[in-house]
Amino acid sequence: MKINKRHLFLTIFLPIQVLLVQIAAKNPAFIERYYSNGIYPPIAYFLRILLGWLPFSFGDVLLAFLLFIFLRFIIRLIKTRFRNFVPKIIHFTAILSILYFCFYLFWGLNYYREPLAKNLQYQQKKYTTAQLQKVTEQIIEKLNYYQFEITKNDTLKVENKYHPKEMYTMAIAGYKNLSVDFPQLKYQHKSVKSSLMSLLQTYNGTSGYLNPITGEAQVNDRIPKTSYPTTVCHEMAHQIGFAAENEANFVGFLAATYNDDLYFKYASYRMALGYCISELRKRDKNQSKELWRNVNKGIWKDFNASYLFWEEYKNPFEPIVKKGYNAYLKANKQDKGIESYNYVVDLLITYLETSKDI
Repeated sequence: MKINKRHLFLTIFLPIQVLLVQIAAKNPAFIERYYSNGIYPPIAYFLRILLGWLPFSFGDVLLAFLLFIFLRFIIRLIKTRFRNFVPKIIHFTAILSILYFCFYLFWGLNYYREPLAKNLQYQQKKYTTAQLQKVTEQIIEKLNYYQFEITKNDTLKVENKYHPKEMYTMAIAGYKNLSVDFPQLKYQHKSVKSSLMSLLQTYNGTSGYLNPITGEAQVNDRIPKTSYPTTVCHEMAHQIGFAAENEANFVGFLAATYNDDLYFKYASYRMALGYCISELRKRDKNQSKELWRNVNKGIWKDFNASYLFWEEYKNPFEPIVKKGYNAYLKANKQDKGIESYNYVVDLLITYLETSKDI
């Protein structure tokens, strides 16, 4: 079996691409200007317009197809007892080269843009425990308020009755309001879908993901609905070019907070409390316990229900998947891996200390 010249070219092109990405990673100002605010928005708009109207997740279908191709490749390789091994490996690597190119061109270079804090002109400094405590107290006050506004009883758990598709549409209103104060966070051309692999995502311990090849935001429609609005807004933040998880968390928080709907506002402060109280617990366990006593019992019940939901789906493979995702994040300039999500606290404190709304 002869080696296909096109396959060979694409295989050789793969390490060249890796080198070019590494060079780009060292030039965030260039990425910010020419990619994130240059060629990326038109690419993202095109993909969302092209696939957003589909009632199902095209990205999930594509992933399933690629997995099928990979498994077929392995099976055929074993069946033929590794005959023509070199041409087949070159063919397989050529496919990887194309996927690598599409990943970084269609979305992935956003990992190397300038920090969101700089974009928003935030003067970030290391926050003190006292600052964290004060902001957490303010978040609890807001969360208690929205919980009571919804239930009219501080001991009742919030029950979000919205259908996922309703929330996909409602989330746009929050982004529209947000763009008035933050034009750089404008969202256009909706392409948010319930994932066809929601059950698998639940076992993996994930709430959603952005498919970088198709530009679709995929949401796990099995997760507890009280956190659903922020999950939707988080994935939409990825769509507008904020790849870092802590930044997507923050933009998601803002979009849900700016939404006129009480369930979205509740979800935003619910998420903020989760991250802030967790960070405070690391610094001062006694103080975090003291603050928890100020949280309405209905909110306790909500957090407990979410905990029990995820506990039900725990399995031996989940830690393996998380290790893989952790490695992926570290490979894309998120040195803390999965812990990168927690770094949203820095942005929350900077914003909430200066916000007139809190």
